[in-house]
Amino acid sequence: MAYTKQKILNVAQSEDVEFIRLQFTDLFGTLKNVAITKSQLAKALDNKIMFDGSSIEGFARIEESDMYLYPDYDTFEILPFRPHQGKVARMICDVYKPDGTQLENDPRFILKRVIGAAAEMGYKFNVGPECEFFLFHTDDNGNPTTISHEKGSYFDLGPTDLGENARRDIVLNLEEMGFEVEASHHEVAPAQHEIDFRYGEALETADKIMTYKLTVKTIAKRHGLYASFMPKPKYGVCGSGMHINMSLSDMEGNNIFANPDDHNGLSKEAYSFIAGIMEHVRSMTAITNPIVNSYKRLVPGFEAPTYIAWSATNRSPLVRVPASRGAGTRVELRCPDCACNPYLAIAVCLAAGLDGIKRGLTPPDSVQKDIYEMTEQERVEAGIGNLPSNLYEAIQEMKKSEFVKKVLGEEVFNKYIRAKSEEWDEYTSQVTDWEIDRYLDRI
Repeated sequence: MAYTKQKILNVAQSEDVEFIRLQFTDLFGTLKNVAITKSQLAKALDNKIMFDGSSIEGFARIEESDMYLYPDYDTFEILPFRPHQGKVARMICDVYKPDGTQLENDPRFILKRVIGAAAEMGYKFNVGPECEFFLFHTDDNGNPTTISHEKGSYFDLGPTDLGENARRDIVLNLEEMGFEVEASHHEVAPAQHEIDFRYGEALETADKIMTYKLTVKTIAKRHGLYASFMPKPKYGVCGSGMHINMSLSDMEGNNIFANPDDHNGLSKEAYSFIAGIMEHVRSMTAITNPIVNSYKRLVPGFEAPTYIAWSATNRSPLVRVPASRGAGTRVELRCPDCACNPYLAIAVCLAAGLDGIKRGLTPPDSVQKDIYEMTEQERVEAGIGNLPSNLYEAIQEMKKSEFVKKVLGEEVFNKYIRAKSEEWDEYTSQVTDWEIDRYLDRI
């Protein structure tokens, strides 16, 4: 729905909206908000709500802290999981500086900038995420645990699937907010779930990912559960990913990736897009897989990709081309997880693909066999490389990348590397339960 200022004011009045959340996302993908009452709504719609940007991760220095929230009118949505009397609505905002220019460090702005570059080339970027999560029990104090009493596996249903009711409630709330939910199901691991919503243009999808995560967590709590998007919360089971399905269309909506005359059904642009992703993926991994725990998921044996290859026929490579062709032709990147900032992750994916198209890159041969069954020698001969094995390695790859620096901007690039380096240093100094169990009584 296309909203105007007056239409929002009218809806707020007629629907008894009392509170409005002005939402934005920090550098590391955490959703933030400033809550206002209906009396301040007109002021907010005139872009006059200020906040202290120096307190937000990655935004601004203390000497330039005053920031303004500019609501995107089209993101106005009444939250169905909030009170029905004195309703709560939200708008997603861009962050601006006092001089009226958009904050370069705002992740939403970074994505919009890359989308603009795609538009200059005549492309629209469409994205469909597959967001997985776990539903765990809480302790007596309401704090999350990694405990679940269910034994469910892929596509199981109730009563084996103990999260079925919560998942259904999540879906209904998402649909009430305009999501077109295509499927929901139990995933491979016990207590693991997936809800897929229809693809859309890149910015809209990034906004929806943030809304999706908030909704999942809110509804889970109502059911006495804790929803975790942590990539690998439990040893010995599959982790949770956020596969990103991507396609380019022209301004009339025609799928640029489709070519019925090609043996894979792919256009030259599609091949070059894949090649761009593969060339830059090691330097992007600190963005798509941004925390220490991300790399506990990216190990062989648990359906997560570890090798840099592509295929139109099997699921083991990093990049997969799903079977759908024609208007449904798309490229699936399988390494990202929900710990990422979706605005930044989608931005680097698009930029990498566009770089491949601009340079006319060609990907290596498609891998037809299961990579995990190949010997190391076979992988070397096939030119199949590895993703970074931990956050430190990913940071080092990112440090070397002029490409990522250009996409993010130098200030964000440096802030991100500094923060993630500190995270790694803190992790490496910890003494873990595994070390105590393994060494304490032996040494």
